[in-house]
Amino acid sequence: MRGSSLLPGLCFLLSLSGVVAQKTKGTCTHCPQNAFCVNATHCTCNHGYRSESKEKYFSYRFERCEDVDECKPPISVYCGVNAECQNIIGSFYCHCIDGYKLLSGKAQFNNSNENTCQKITPSKTTNSTKEMQQVVEDIESHLTGKTVLGVERNFTSTVTAFLQKVESDVLKTALKAPDQKIQKVQYSTVAVETQVVTDNCSKRVILSLNAQVNSMKIHCSDVIQRNIKGTSAVAFVSYSSLGNIINASFFEEMNEKDQVYLNSQVVSAAIEPKKNTSLSQPVILNFQHMKVKPGVKKIFCVYWKDTKEGGRWSKDGCALRQANKTHTICSSTHLSSFAVLMALHGQEEDPALTVITYVGLSLSLLCLLLAALTFLLCKAIQNTSTSLHLQLSLCLFLAHLLFLTAIDRTENKVLCAIIAGALHYLYLASFTWMLLEGLHLFLTARNLTVVNYSSINRLMKWLMFPVGYGVPAVIVAISAASRPHLYGTPDRCWLHLDQKFIWAFLGPVCAIICVNFVFFVMVFWILKRKLSSLNSEVSTIRNVKMLTLKATAQLFILGCTWFLGLLQVGPAARVMAYLFTIINSLQGVFIFLVYCLLSQQVQKWFGEIIKSKSESEAYTLSSRFGADSKPSEAK
Repeated sequence: MRGSSLLPGLCFLLSLSGVVAQKTKGTCTHCPQNAFCVNATHCTCNHGYRSESKEKYFSYRFERCEDVDECKPPISVYCGVNAECQNIIGSFYCHCIDGYKLLSGKAQFNNSNENTCQKITPSKTTNSTKEMQQVVEDIESHLTGKTVLGVERNFTSTVTAFLQKVESDVLKTALKAPDQKIQKVQYSTVAVETQVVTDNCSKRVILSLNAQVNSMKIHCSDVIQRNIKGTSAVAFVSYSSLGNIINASFFEEMNEKDQVYLNSQVVSAAIEPKKNTSLSQPVILNFQHMKVKPGVKKIFCVYWKDTKEGGRWSKDGCALRQANKTHTICSSTHLSSFAVLMALHGQEEDPALTVITYVGLSLSLLCLLLAALTFLLCKAIQNTSTSLHLQLSLCLFLAHLLFLTAIDRTENKVLCAIIAGALHYLYLASFTWMLLEGLHLFLTARNLTVVNYSSINRLMKWLMFPVGYGVPAVIVAISAASRPHLYGTPDRCWLHLDQKFIWAFLGPVCAIICVNFVFFVMVFWILKRKLSSLNSEVSTIRNVKMLTLKATAQLFILGCTWFLGLLQVGPAARVMAYLFTIINSLQGVFIFLVYCLLSQQVQKWFGEIIKSKSESEAYTLSSRFGADSKPSEAK
């Protein structure tokens, strides 16, 4: 386990248990279609194709070469202003968008250097085009002249006002020429695309806008805002240098341990008229990274938030959809100015924590398996309490097994999301069975007997399975239905921290721990009163003491140790990380120790098994000795 992954507390990782197919290697004469031989030993895909395994050179005879879509991330060929990329099998080409054509008259070209796309416009739209160009030129002059920075002590207010004015000017200019549906203008530091909607979204459901190396998709219904009649417009603006002014230092969650930096251009999205600012569907933003750096720990999709102090980068309403080395896709529930922040690893992984986790969980798996077999086979202890122990052991066993067999395998995003959901369910089920354990212990203490309490048995049998497995299923189903894209992160198959989605796990866990603590206090109060009223009833005193031991053990095993995960802050963070890892990875060992090895009935059962085995071995030896002794006596 990674040491850094423990810091949020209670956040176990798990990824899909990968089934690695055994690949039969072949010779270079068996290169697949769209591939050629290299050095008579390996194959490589033709230009415009890549292998299914993503390996450049391969010898697996059943490998396939797939077409690379150069027009989509991570490549996203840029064809220049007023042009689009079109993918074809094995290659691509650029062409002018509707309403534009090449000066040469050709239908296509190869790259942005060959772009000569010119607008095919009637004379009446020339003035509106010039007006939009003039607006963008004014924006460019402000940016290149650095007048945005101003002389104020708090220049973020000036930046906020500047961004709002740019959006307003661009949209108003676009609405002056409603017959010119799309306008694109690009300069060295700023690029703008506007689209005007006059047909009540009868032709397009999704509007796509591009500016420099970034793009945006927004539902047309959000642009016209349904109840607005008339002409509406949407604008997408990209600033190539504004990030140098409002950099990552203005991030409201800046962590000194992490090296946070802005790794995209700043973009703005706005609509006009602004009657309703809420969106029915999130707007999708595609950013191209400015730098590719290894060791990225976190990726933040942020927007520029207008505050009393002037402005800050904030994550509210923004979510990370997808990310790779060159691009990040974000979504937002509102329109504003956006960017992508990244944080490098603040600390090295602790190999000692990894060793402790693997050793501890391996021991726990063994002990949980032995405990489950004991609960199933030892008839002397089979009752409602044993059934609860068995279900808890099974849930923890499956969760720990998944954790150990495949960690941090996030290659397949769909399967990673499924595994994150499965892990979410298994750990929530484990905590729910812990809650039922606490409830059962409280009811047992109230009745002051350990076994044969029929009313408790009937209640627990009625509650057990619907609550133990049903409640976690409902929580996971609601979480998955509301935010399915937040299952699975770029580096682990677990819940995203974005939009506080992690509380879909932490919320129920904290509630269960608190309730179990209340049960513990009530059990101790009941047992203290019972002990003070007893005289010399030895069996009852023994039962009460055993119940006290179980109450203490359950409080320790079934909850309180998890609070160590929340204490991993400040100077004691490292110590708490070690304590959290050691104690929780050995949870299965504690369960086997308390519920099996310390049980007199289980000890007696183990003794009978050992005794019968030793008697069987003795009988076998004596039979062999008797058979072998006859010949010697004959001599």
